Amino acid sequence: MRKFGRVTRSAQETFFRAFHASHPAVTSRCFADARGADGRSSYDLLRDEIAGPGRVLDLACGDGFLLDLLAAAGHEAIGIDLSSTDLALAKQRSAAVAEGRAQHLPFADHAFDACVSHMAFMLMTDVDQVAAELARVLRPGGRLSLVLSGSADGDEARRLFGKLLRETLAGVPEEERLSPLGDKRTRTRAGLDEILAPAGFAPVEWRTEAIDFSGSLDQVWKFFSVTYNLFPMSEAAATALKTAFFAEAPALARTDGSIPFVFQVALASTHTVHKGQ
Repeated sequence: MRKFGRVTRSAQETFFRAFHASHPAVTSRCFADARGADGRSSYDLLRDEIAGPGRVLDLACGDGFLLDLLAAAGHEAIGIDLSSTDLALAKQRSAAVAEGRAQHLPFADHAFDACVSHMAFMLMTDVDQVAAELARVLRPGGRLSLVLSGSADGDEARRLFGKLLRETLAGVPEEERLSPLGDKRTRTRAGLDEILAPAGFAPVEWRTEAIDFSGSLDQVWKFFSVTYNLFPMSEAAATALKTAFFAEAPALARTDGSIPFVFQVALASTHTVHKGQ
C-alpha cells in the first residue's frame, strides 16, 4: 500500500474507506465496553454532554453505536460518515444516516441543535473548513461536543507499544509508513480554540477522562492491532511487532495476569455564538 499524506484530502479519505472496509465497526468494538472511573464509556460521556431532547448530528458516526445511545436519550439523531461499510451497519440499527464529507455537510443551515463526534475530529483534513460547516448547520447557541485522543503520558502499555511501533517503522520501507493524520492543533484546548473561534464558537470547555481498557494480553493487543499505522504494514512487519509486544508486555502484568492499560481521552465542548458576541 502506498503512503497516504495528511496534505491530500482525497488520499486520506481513500485510506479511511479502505481501513474501515477492512475493520468494520472498529471504533465501537474498541471503546464500547471500556469504562472511566464513574462507570461510563467515552460514548456515554459524549451522550451526556447534550441536553435533550433535540436534533443531534453525529459526525463520523461509524456503525451507529452512538446514534443508538442518543436516540435512547430522546434525541433525533442523524449520522454522517465516509465509510459505506460502517454506514451499512448503522442502517441495520434503523439509524438515519448519510454518506458524505465533514468539509461539505449535506444539511441546511441551522438544521441541528447539537453535534457530537467520537474519536474522529482530530483525524480530519481541512479542519478549519469542518469547523465552518459545523457552525453553519448548528442553530445559534447549538452545542458541539468532541471526544478526542488524549495524552499517552503515564500509561506504560501505550508507551511500550509506541516504542515498539517506532522501532518497527524504522525498519520498513517508505510505502509501509503512514504519514501523520489530522491536525495537531486538536491536541490542546488552545489549538482547538484556534480552529473553532474563527468559525463562531465560544471558548472550549476541556477536560480529560481516563478510560480503562485493562485486560488480558490478547485483549490489550486487540486494541493496538487496529492502530492506523499497522494498516499499511506488511504482514511480516505487523507480526514482528506483535511478537515483540507479547514478549515485553507481560512484565507490566498485575498479579492476576491482566495488563493495566488506561487510555486518556479529551472531552471538549463549546457552542455557537452570535457574530460580535
